[in-house]
Amino acid sequence: MKVTGGCHCGHVSYEAELDPENVSICHCTDCQMLSGSAYRVSVRVPVATFRLNSGSVKVYLKTAQSGAQRTHSFCPECGSPVHSADPNEPKTYSLRVGCLDQRARLAPRRQIWCRSAVPWSGNIESVPGVPTQ
Repeated sequence: MKVTGGCHCGHVSYEAELDPENVSICHCTDCQMLSGSAYRVSVRVPVATFRLNSGSVKVYLKTAQSGAQRTHSFCPECGSPVHSADPNEPKTYSLRVGCLDQRARLAPRRQIWCRSAVPWSGNIESVPGVPTQ
């Protein structure tokens, strides 16, 4: 599936080819902190299919307690996340689904790091909602 995406301010735009079966929710505490939310939804894409169409990204290198490293790329203007990758030999990028134009068609297929999930994140159907703010 071909997807297009970009940052909130429009500085960064990109496209990629992906398999919708690779969409996942991550509940790890790093994803909670880096997204500012209860979890992050992302999809792996082969590096060879990713094309940056405009702008540039800033990169943050995160080192986990285990010593494993991961780069996190984001728009230098508005801070919107773009992707993460292995800094040494990236084979895939993990694109942030919320920044993709086709996000409504990319339902998660699995969840990881569930032991770190905030207790209320599993079911929010009972929380009252309104169509707009």
